[in-house]
Amino acid sequence: MKRILIVLLVLAGFINAELITREGKPGKDKRMQWWRDARFGLFIHWGLYAIPAGEWNGKTEYGEWIRHNAEIPIDVYDKFVAQFNPVKFNADEWVRMAKDAGMKYIVITSKHHDGFCLFDSKYTDFDIMSSPFKRDILKELADACRKQNMKMCFYHSIMDWHHPDYLPRRPWEKDRSVDGADFNRFITHLKNQIKELLTNYGDIGVLWFDGEWEETWTQKMGDDLYKYVRGLDPRVVINNRVSKGRAGMEGMTEEGGGAGDFGTPEQQIPATGFPGVDWETCMTMNDHWGYNKANNNWKSTKDLIRMLTDIASKGGNYLLNVGPTAEGLFPQASIVRLHEIGKWMKVNGESIYGTNASPFKKLDWGRCTQKKIKNTTRLYLHVFNWPEDGTLQVPGLLNKPQKVYLLSDANKTPVPFEVNEGLVTLNVGSKVPNEINSVIVVDIKGKPQVGNAPEIISESEIFTNELPIMVKSGADKVDIRYTLDGSMPTKDSPVARGKIILKDNAVISARCFIKGKAISDTTKREFKKVELLPAEKTEGLTNGINYKFYEGEFDVTPDFSNLKAAREGVAEDFTINNTFANDNFAFDYSGYINVPSDGVYTFYTESDDGSKLYIGDKVIVNNDGLHSLTERYGRIALAKGYHKIRVSFFERTGDEGLSVYFKAPGKSKVKIKPSL
Repeated sequence: MKRILIVLLVLAGFINAELITREGKPGKDKRMQWWRDARFGLFIHWGLYAIPAGEWNGKTEYGEWIRHNAEIPIDVYDKFVAQFNPVKFNADEWVRMAKDAGMKYIVITSKHHDGFCLFDSKYTDFDIMSSPFKRDILKELADACRKQNMKMCFYHSIMDWHHPDYLPRRPWEKDRSVDGADFNRFITHLKNQIKELLTNYGDIGVLWFDGEWEETWTQKMGDDLYKYVRGLDPRVVINNRVSKGRAGMEGMTEEGGGAGDFGTPEQQIPATGFPGVDWETCMTMNDHWGYNKANNNWKSTKDLIRMLTDIASKGGNYLLNVGPTAEGLFPQASIVRLHEIGKWMKVNGESIYGTNASPFKKLDWGRCTQKKIKNTTRLYLHVFNWPEDGTLQVPGLLNKPQKVYLLSDANKTPVPFEVNEGLVTLNVGSKVPNEINSVIVVDIKGKPQVGNAPEIISESEIFTNELPIMVKSGADKVDIRYTLDGSMPTKDSPVARGKIILKDNAVISARCFIKGKAISDTTKREFKKVELLPAEKTEGLTNGINYKFYEGEFDVTPDFSNLKAAREGVAEDFTINNTFANDNFAFDYSGYINVPSDGVYTFYTESDDGSKLYIGDKVIVNNDGLHSLTERYGRIALAKGYHKIRVSFFERTGDEGLSVYFKAPGKSKVKIKPSL
């Protein structure tokens, strides 16, 4: 009753959305708990793009971006509405397949970038009710989810290629005028549709935004939208793509990057995870999000199960995509994989749901998840490579196991084990329980104590005067011994206590010991003492930066000395203005940056496609090549004053984007404001 009352009061406007968003850590933990426990969800990309099924004018490489990538005029694309009639769609069957696969929530495209809505919206005719189907797909799915105890969630694109007030237009839409377009009016439309989604379909678990990267959408707009959504429903979980802080396909919000409850790595699994941060990897089963009839490059069931395990072992969620056909069917290859994943999850789901990241930094034979059960920690050892000799070593585990058994063994027959300092050996036998992933349960008392390789912590790898270094381990009962010359630490090496102050070049090697015995791998990092780059003598500078614009197709940032600029001028910042050309172009920016004090500075470029950043004549950030929105960084020691800065950038088809930042010692990352 209390939850219903709060929602009604919010809808009535009596609770300030600003107060709701200041919920604090306990409030957020409570709101996020179901999502953190779920670990596994189904992504569904479905819309008009399923009709051409990836093919246009003889080319078959398209997906949900077909209107943009194939440059289909809006009046031609609109004709798909009259053809969209997915008579084989069965919401109960879709939800059943997801549930049988072990998934706990479904995220479906209520509206993708093309603007077509799979729901009955009173704010547009470009929706499912204008098609021959005339059934609200989201309502049928929401009802099916409630019946089968599945969380219903919606993906909703901020970018909208169809709405007359959305800006910018596609670069190739030369015949589609922007006269009269009002982006603020579009935001009102966006909010109206979001209110429909949150009030007409029952309890919604996640609003999954996308398309926030275009320059018309600002961080302020994103933060405001986050508050608006939470004002409509304080319980809803919102991804970080509502705002502007996402660092490319890596998907994590940069420092000071705006609102959002979890990060969204796309088509990739972070190497180490993000301790203390919520994140979710979204990934296709083949090469496309939307249905492509020609694409048969399917990931194997083995790969998908191991990816799910890898993600859970790093503390993340896995959102696995299916692109249904225009008839409303899941592709058969998707059905097979969902069924096979489900068979594994029925036996081993306990080792995924409600688990936390592994206490081990590295396990050569597989992964580990863990779960706290009263005063016990349950370790789930996911063995990808079963030992041929029947003995599995668990390196660095300092706790003595209380109980060990195979998760697939209903009788929980004890697995014999031996314990030596820093090494637990399980006698598991040579018979492999599961060729993809065999799970062994190890119960230990209290918190895991693991002798992982120590972590060497510093703000930079270069310094000008002296540099404080911290060396840490997650285990309580170990000595961390280190050397400064890169040699292997021994039992006689000094013990790291507090800060290590470097005053000259060093290669720190560190390793964990117990009673003089090494129990971990060695961590090694190199640090260099460098000279400050002197400032330039300048007079009469004004704000802004010079640019030269070039036309052409490039695979890497070109040698501009051999090219003739199509246009040049002065810009306020590193904003891309590609109104001079279509999808293939390059910019070369040059100017000065005013450094406020002596120190080591970190520079960043975030670009789609390639970019390079120079200070003086030296490349500091190399973010070159063909790629999606990607951030790279580099460091240099600079004296106080003005320094030449140059940024080269190129774009070859598709989306474009360029942002340039720097970070002063002890400060947060900020956008660069250059001077001429």
